[in-house]
Amino acid sequence: MKERLQKKYTRRLKMIMENKLSAKNKITAIGASAIPAVRYSFDIINWRLKEIRKIDGKTRHILIMHKMHHPKADTNRLYVKKKGRKGLLQTEVTYKTEIINNAEYMNTKYAEDQ
Repeated sequence: MKERLQKKYTRRLKMIMENKLSAKNKITAIGASAIPAVRYSFDIINWRLKEIRKIDGKTRHILIMHKMHHPKADTNRLYVKKKGRKGLLQTEVTYKTEIINNAEYMNTKYAEDQ
């Protein structure tokens, strides 16, 4: 299942990159279309951080191939949303956020039931 989700993510990412959108709109499209392909599985499938980091690396590789990021540029610039920076959603941070949010939700639901 992980392989299928990774392929789906990669396919969506490549489709976005091949589109004639501006760089800002491509980053927004990645966050709205490609990231959810794996995001919704974070609570269901037991992902390892190594696998999540591999997805981030593949994303950066595809961005480099499509000349949206320089290979020697700082990778943190991709993920910071400020003037002159892109603001891409980092898969690892998204993973951790989903896990924490789900745990908090379960704790509050469990506390309400008691």
